[in-house]
Amino acid sequence: MLTNFREKLNSGKFLVTAEVSPPKGTRFSGSLEDARYLKGIADALNVTDNQCSIMHMSSLAFSKLLLDEGHEPIMQLTCRDRNRIGLQSDLLGAYALGIRNVCLMTGDYPSCGDHPGSKPVYDLDSVQLLQLVRKLDSGIDFAGNKLDGGTSFCAGAVTGIDPGKTIQLIKLEKKVRCGAEFIQTQAVYDVGMFEEFMEVTSHLEVPIIAGLIPLKSFSMAQFMNKYISGISVPEEIMSRIKDAPDPVEEGLSIASETIKELMKLSRGVHIMPVGSHKNTPRLLSMAGILGND
Repeated sequence: MLTNFREKLNSGKFLVTAEVSPPKGTRFSGSLEDARYLKGIADALNVTDNQCSIMHMSSLAFSKLLLDEGHEPIMQLTCRDRNRIGLQSDLLGAYALGIRNVCLMTGDYPSCGDHPGSKPVYDLDSVQLLQLVRKLDSGIDFAGNKLDGGTSFCAGAVTGIDPGKTIQLIKLEKKVRCGAEFIQTQAVYDVGMFEEFMEVTSHLEVPIIAGLIPLKSFSMAQFMNKYISGISVPEEIMSRIKDAPDPVEEGLSIASETIKELMKLSRGVHIMPVGSHKNTPRLLSMAGILGND
């Protein structure tokens, strides 16, 4: 029986991960309740780290709350809010509390969020942060000092899926070389683009988990196309959402069809709903993977 996320990564299992957000405040029961929709369904839960530069409870704290509930968290960690000392301190604290999976990223610029006047740190980038984690794993800190007890993190990273963005592909290669054990991608709407992305990255021996954001409205689809770099919602999908009597249901149908295609191409799917995970179990059932081992 596969018991943890790293073992599942190294198996042939089609993986399901899902994104959950800590609360913006100290009342966490609602956020835990949302995560319960995924109990026994998701292989691991990504805990966002002040996503979109909007302040929330720390990803470390909420990861521990999820762990206590019997979930397997993937603690996201960005370079935006901490220097190398703070990053190492949080990683050591997370490991001591039983958190074994991390997903490392640069982080959105603060001007995007609810504290636009805050100063970004970016002492390290996401590639350097992966290097930092691997140093902690070897029992030394980023400055080369010996630790009194090291770590053993299952560390992953993120990427866009536009096969035409050469710099992005080069950075992805660097992340894999620096020890990324899994990659989670930006949301996929254009399966053809994703297939091409998988072809140009086929030499990278790393599990790639495809991102998915179910559409809820035509305006949401328009927003994705206009404002989210690297995301392409094809015209056919735009038309289906626009003409649908129930856009939410149509969005779930589109997402389930996409998952079926992604099962042929990727090692898993990473579900990032806008709002609750209430519909996630039904989406996975529609895609025919709920209950698969």
